Order: sequence, then structure tokens, then C-alpha cells
Amino acid sequence: MTDTSSAAAATRPAAVSDGPADPHAQPLLECRRLDVGIAQRTLVRSLDLRVSAGEVVAILGPNGCGKSLSLHTFAGLRHPLAGEVLVQGRELSQWSRRALARVLALLPQNVEDPFPATVLETVMLGRHPHIPSWQWESPADLAIAAQALAAVGLSDHADRDVFTLSGGERRRAALAAVLAQAPRVFLLDEPTNQLDPNHQLEALELLRARADAGAAVLVTLHDPNLAARFADRTLLVGFEGGWLYGASKEVLSARNLSALYGTRFEDVPWNGRRIFFQA
Repeated sequence: MTDTSSAAAATRPAAVSDGPADPHAQPLLECRRLDVGIAQRTLVRSLDLRVSAGEVVAILGPNGCGKSLSLHTFAGLRHPLAGEVLVQGRELSQWSRRALARVLALLPQNVEDPFPATVLETVMLGRHPHIPSWQWESPADLAIAAQALAAVGLSDHADRDVFTLSGGERRRAALAAVLAQAPRVFLLDEPTNQLDPNHQLEALELLRARADAGAAVLVTLHDPNLAARFADRTLLVGFEGGWLYGASKEVLSARNLSALYGTRFEDVPWNGRRIFFQA
């Protein structure tokens, strides 16, 4: 049974940590009083969010709570119901789509391939924002795409038709395209979807490394244990428009997860970390 007192506490929007390591640093992504929704239905209300270089932020919540809509709103693909999103201190409306694509990349939950192409050609799509109009990709662009394929373990598949890949392989190829785009801000909607356990860890290790190199990474996940392992901060959404945001070690608790998902969670210490499970 859900602890109703936990649920009531969790529905109050709150930032529960003391801010980034350098509070004076300009965030790479910032939301101010942002309302996210569809058809005038508000799913996330008055979100205040600052994500700085070097941070991984995990976004967790039940199905239909607005996780994907939030990422699409952060990327400028949907208009917010209220509030604003800033990338590198500039409101989204001040960016051209091409310029924004050089600094921000979105990996959607579902990726479709409308045209036949090799795996390498598909990954090369990530380089398009960096290639001048009416010019072909350079040897440097090809090298970056090849490095991205190697990072996800698909170098041997470079010349294969993308339609011949399995679901998990296609997901890794889509991640490689985002890596090849080389943004400052990564928005990834369930990047571990369809991946087996070892590739889930490899994907999140790659994203952790990009953050450590100076990027900002926001990733939706279903597994709180992966969030606890890789994310500096966690955003919980799904409290009837409310949210919780802060350091993962503070936000990720059995109490908050029980309230969020409407089912009882427990946690146990293991190897210096906490492991969450449904009780």
C-alpha cells in the first residue's frame, strides 16, 4: 500500500538540494516556471530546473506523466503552456533550428528510418548541423561518425543496411548518431529501451563520460537503480503536476518512489550504494 502521507509530501514541488557546485556558473539548460502539457492539460507545472556542464539528470515517473513531453519542450519541438526554456542563457525562440542543433540533441523514444541507408550513413545524420549548406561531409565528419559507431560497438555493422539491425542494435545506432552530433546538451528519451543489461550500462557509461567532459545530459529512465548509479540529480514527475528535483541521493528514496508509482518500494544498502526494489 502507498503511504498517503508520503504521497501528499511528494506532490509539493520542491528543489531539495543546495544547487550546482558552482552557483554562479551559467547553466547549459534552464527552465523557468515551465508548464508542460498537451491539449491544455498540464502534466508538469511551474518547473524550475538548472542543469550545468558536467551533470547527468535522470527523469523518472509513471507512464503518461509527461517525461517525453518535457524533453520535447526542452528541445523546442513543443511550445510550453507557460514559462520559458533557455539554452546557454538564450531563450529557445532566439535560436535558429540549425544553430540549436549544434548545441542540443534529442534522442526520441522511437526512431524511424524512412529511407534505405547503411548504418554509417544513418549515424552521419548527426553531423548534418555541422556541415555547411550545399557541401558534402568531410573526412573529419566521417571520422567522428565512425568513432561514435565504435563507441556503441557497431563498427562491424557500418556497411549494413540499417533495416537489417535488431531493435537493440538500432537503438545503439540512434545513440551513435546523437554522439556524432557532439552537442553540449543531450536529451535522451529512454536510451536504454530494447537494450540488454550490458548494453544499458555501456550506454549510460558513454553518457556519463560526455557529462564528465563538459556536457549536460538529461535522460528519462524507468529503473531507479540506474538513476542512482549514474545521475548526479534526479527529477521525479507525476505528482498531478508536481515534481521533485535535487541530488539523486536525496530525491531517490523508497518513500518518494512509493508515492510516485503508487506501489511500495524498499531499499537496501549494497556495495556502497542503495538498491531499490518493489516490496
